[in-house]
Amino acid sequence: MPSALGPAVVSARQVSLCSFALAAVASELFSDGRIEASSPEIQFLQHHLEAIRLDDAAWSDSFHSYLDDPAPIDLPFFKLAQVLELNDVELLTIALVLAVETNVMAGRAIALVQAPVGGSRPTLGLLSSSLASLTGSAADSMNAILTGAANKSGLITLLNEGAPLAERALSIPVPICLALNGHDSDWPAVQIGMGPLPDIPLSTSILKQAKAEAASLKSDVLVLRTASVSEGRSVACAIAKALNRRAAYIRDAAMAPGFAPWLLMNGLIPVFSFDLSPGEKKSIPSLPYYRGPALALCGPDGIVEFRDETPRSWVLPVPSVQERRRLWQNALGPSSLADEAANHHRHGCGRIAHLGRLAHRQALLRGSVTPEHRDLAEASWTGEGAGLEAYAQPLRDRITDDALVMPPLLRQELDQLFLRCRSRDGLVDGLGASTVARYRPGVRALFLGPSGTGKTLAAGWLATRLGLPLYRVDLASITSKYIGETEKNLAQMLARAEHAEVVLLFDEADSLFAKRTEVREANDRFANAQTNYLLQRIETFDGITILTSNSRARFDNAFARRLDLIVEFPIPGPEQRRALWQSHLGTKHSLTQRELNQVAALADLCGGNIRNAVLAAAVPALTESRNINYADVVEALAAEYRKLGRQMPVELMS
Repeated sequence: MPSALGPAVVSARQVSLCSFALAAVASELFSDGRIEASSPEIQFLQHHLEAIRLDDAAWSDSFHSYLDDPAPIDLPFFKLAQVLELNDVELLTIALVLAVETNVMAGRAIALVQAPVGGSRPTLGLLSSSLASLTGSAADSMNAILTGAANKSGLITLLNEGAPLAERALSIPVPICLALNGHDSDWPAVQIGMGPLPDIPLSTSILKQAKAEAASLKSDVLVLRTASVSEGRSVACAIAKALNRRAAYIRDAAMAPGFAPWLLMNGLIPVFSFDLSPGEKKSIPSLPYYRGPALALCGPDGIVEFRDETPRSWVLPVPSVQERRRLWQNALGPSSLADEAANHHRHGCGRIAHLGRLAHRQALLRGSVTPEHRDLAEASWTGEGAGLEAYAQPLRDRITDDALVMPPLLRQELDQLFLRCRSRDGLVDGLGASTVARYRPGVRALFLGPSGTGKTLAAGWLATRLGLPLYRVDLASITSKYIGETEKNLAQMLARAEHAEVVLLFDEADSLFAKRTEVREANDRFANAQTNYLLQRIETFDGITILTSNSRARFDNAFARRLDLIVEFPIPGPEQRRALWQSHLGTKHSLTQRELNQVAALADLCGGNIRNAVLAAAVPALTESRNINYADVVEALAAEYRKLGRQMPVELMS
């Protein structure tokens, strides 16, 4: 195409579609002898006419010969014309509109020819009369422009909506104008490739599957389901690369005219992104004149439709241990930390890359270049994209073995739960087909017991030993009075928890997983539907879930089957209470063994109450700069019994 400051004289070797378009205007202009070749603009048009009129043949004859052997600069344009099935009039219309957008002299010449009605951009009247020799009449040329694919696809745009048709000017969207001149261009609300996100190394199995999916795509749609935006976009880029194209990530489904031609000219595959709740449907918008493949990114919930059909979905899997080891080594460097993370954490490709970057940053903050376990543990509290904190409260306290005072049997059950969580990835390897068929690596445990018996503390201890973040679900953020909103919030929270691999704690879980009731009014029906969704989703949850409650009787009967372990937290006996008092008091107290035994034997309180009493007893001791004494403990116990509405043992009062 001519450059913006191209020469006024055009040689035969420089002939292009723009030359023929300008020659058509010049031929129409000089045919009636209206203008003499005096000004630079008129000379510019005349030079283009002379360049293409070989042997004094009509410009239209030279044009038809040129179509058989176009210049290399026009080959991409002809390829687009073939896909859109553009006619000859549309070809030259686009060429002329492009010429005035990119060549100053072309714009000046068109403005002079159209004076005083039009401006620099060619009008529909000028184009139809100049190209009439291709169709037989100006009316047929105008009809070819108005009803052709170029106008309908948005490749060209009619301006001056209120003006008569003959006076309406034509333009080309800027991204298409740049693309026709061989330059890469952006489109509003669309990002090419990864955009601002870093490239994500993918596992070998996912890359292999991406190539297979690409080979099967023609004009179809593939839905990629993942909670990681960066991983999903990386897979989309891999599929596009396998097709010798690039991925165009679309944030806004409302596409402006000309989007389909822009995709075709830049070799792009549209990738739509949806944020769906359970049962929600989204339709992939149809792009007129785009007949290639398309991709869609969404989470595990919801339904994506295309032309009233449900396209194929690919749920991006968690890589195997061997693949995770390579990904961790790429993110952290070859080390024992990479091996440990691969063996004990079920992270996807996007999450591994994200944690690796954050772990390196944590190491730099403490003055080291090599990440350690503490750097990775701190990085795991940071989510990718929108955080989990919108639905759950992070519990960052590290609970060590010394802080967990439990009876031997209860401690044994918690150890079993820890081992189950550690071995969940390869638990069914070598087992029978019936076991493998419906196995889910998620672990679900119910902690039952009165308030204050250490259920939340045990959940913190488990998360600390596993090296995973612990989040307590905020029921106020989850539940909603609007129908379907609770399920949507739960779906988003569980998807983010799966991606980040955290331990989810549902405190007082019976408020969410309550028994289904007989339907007597509309609210009962929606409440039962909510419970049904929870029971199904918690069974397919890929992470670790801890639920706590005071009573098993409040849960739906179908929930027990979905649990891997139920742990009973009994009220502590005298020996355990003594250990709890010692663990809470530490060394800053002056109680004798006899006094400590008396408090443990007579004050039948749970661990949470003992903690409250110790904190209350520490106040006067700290104020007076001394150790906690027996009187401080007795006074704190009296206050705790009053809180509970119970009578304090007389032996302690005396």
